[in-house]
Amino acid sequence: MAKAKPFIKWVGGKGQLIEQLEALLPADFAERENVTYIEPFVGGGAMLFYMLQTYPNIKSAVINDINPDLTLCYQVVRDNPTELIKSLNVIQSDYYALRTEEERKMFFLQQREQFNSKSLNEIDNTTLFFFLNRTCFNGLYRVNKAGKFNVPFGKYTTPTICDAATIYADSKLLQKVEIMTGDFEQTYAKIKDNTFFYFDPPYRPLSNTSSFNDYTKEDFNDNAQIRLKLFCDRLNENGINFMLSNSDCLGKDGTDRFFDDLFIDYSIERVWASRNVNAIASKRGKLTEIVVNNYHNRYLFQR
Repeated sequence: MAKAKPFIKWVGGKGQLIEQLEALLPADFAERENVTYIEPFVGGGAMLFYMLQTYPNIKSAVINDINPDLTLCYQVVRDNPTELIKSLNVIQSDYYALRTEEERKMFFLQQREQFNSKSLNEIDNTTLFFFLNRTCFNGLYRVNKAGKFNVPFGKYTTPTICDAATIYADSKLLQKVEIMTGDFEQTYAKIKDNTFFYFDPPYRPLSNTSSFNDYTKEDFNDNAQIRLKLFCDRLNENGINFMLSNSDCLGKDGTDRFFDDLFIDYSIERVWASRNVNAIASKRGKLTEIVVNNYHNRYLFQR
């Protein structure tokens, strides 16, 4: 049986940070009973799939995202994996049959235009979401202010468009997951006795040129970051544990204390991440990110 893992590529995905994030979970997390795991910005789902496979005490989960095409993907993978796989195999065969880069680019642009028409059924929409994710530049997902997907062609010749084993593994795991579409605050209604939140919102840009949070046509600006912090305050007041990832503004320029001041009442840890979004290879590399939580694992401070 294949291991469940993200079925799409996603900028800022947490796959490389899983071990560091797990070390920052509550020390007694594995002993907690009947846990409800909530992820209000699910993105690629690396943390979701890891948590569901690692902790059998998570009895239910809720995921949310403001991007309806993305949440539709999760629904189709959960509910119609066989139909999706058939459709993906067709488009993969069609793409592989193209002999030149120019033909592949034309095919890509045609599919992108069709995807942006917003006139597709659930299977076809999800099929094109997968296809564009695998064949566009760097596997980015970016839309313009009109909500149109606008990432250019990525020049891949035989990318894996259909990974049937992963889709089936993910589908099985997603059976215990409720999928929501919309603003992160709506997930508050899903809290039960033993609930844990993990937030991975669009990151605050480290500079005007490094900004990459165009996952949706809605901006996630500083006011939204503050609104998220107030949501965390609400959880904290009700005894709900949360963990939150974001960019390390202070680590970047030494004077930008936006998050350090915003979350001053909480524990702020720093983890190392590699970022490969920049088109200029020399500007890629390791940098720190912050992880905020409202609990204290005593052993963390004894290292």
